[in-house]
Amino acid sequence: MTPTANTPAGVVALALAEDAPWGDVTSESLLPADAVADAQLVAREPGVLAGSASAREAFTQAAALTGGTLDVLELSPDGTRFAAGDVLGRVRGTARGVLRAERIALNLLQHLSGVATLTAAFVDAVAGTDARIVDTRKTTPGLRALERAAVRAGGGHNHRWSLSDAVLVKDNHLAVVLASGLDVTTALKSVRESVSHTTTIEVEVDRLDQLEAVLAADVDVVLLDNFSLADLATGVALVRSRSLALVEASGGVSLQTVRGIAEQGVDLVSVGALTQNARTLDLGLDTTVQGS
Repeated sequence: MTPTANTPAGVVALALAEDAPWGDVTSESLLPADAVADAQLVAREPGVLAGSASAREAFTQAAALTGGTLDVLELSPDGTRFAAGDVLGRVRGTARGVLRAERIALNLLQHLSGVATLTAAFVDAVAGTDARIVDTRKTTPGLRALERAAVRAGGGHNHRWSLSDAVLVKDNHLAVVLASGLDVTTALKSVRESVSHTTTIEVEVDRLDQLEAVLAADVDVVLLDNFSLADLATGVALVRSRSLALVEASGGVSLQTVRGIAEQGVDLVSVGALTQNARTLDLGLDTTVQGS
């Protein structure tokens, strides 16, 4: 297998190679090759599970590396909400393989479940509104696919995958346009002419007086960045009166502020914190090693 970032198999292969480049000296010198381990994945605190595919991959690859056998007897699916003390999975197999996989599986499960748990908190906070919680490109390099899957596990949605997938004109882009002596509306219309008809065009504004030129270009999404609640309500009303564009809000979004933002009628609330500030969740692998 060729390790490729952004897939569970690729991330796990790279992680295993990093963690034991010449094997696990401790297990190989201490444990009999035929020793068998039973292990349970146990939650130490409540949360939402994510990363199950990565954990399964870690155990499968570790078994192959150690020349043993390993069965994932059960593993809760991503999106499972759990309480402290819940058993989320069980594995049984050659002890050397179980212990080779343990840290990698837990690192990914703990991090990704933290992302899913924080996302679920944001989703719960806007329940009853029409707003979707979406992530951003503020992801860990090489882990974007895994982190974005964790966002979905928590009930959130994904923004554009990469710079290649959609047009998102931000303040720095507009600054260059204006400094070049170009008209914003004309420049945006030229974008529409140069990209595929399936390409979404989104434009970020940080002041109400920027909206007119953007709406005149018939864009698909308007991003209102760091607006006060009053200005956000005004901006949403203006977009609705002039366009079919979706309205996204961003900037300064927290669990304390997200409900108020959603109540202004926006379609999307983008939250970089989902992947940037998620706390690692406390999960453990309780292992018993015995003779075969």
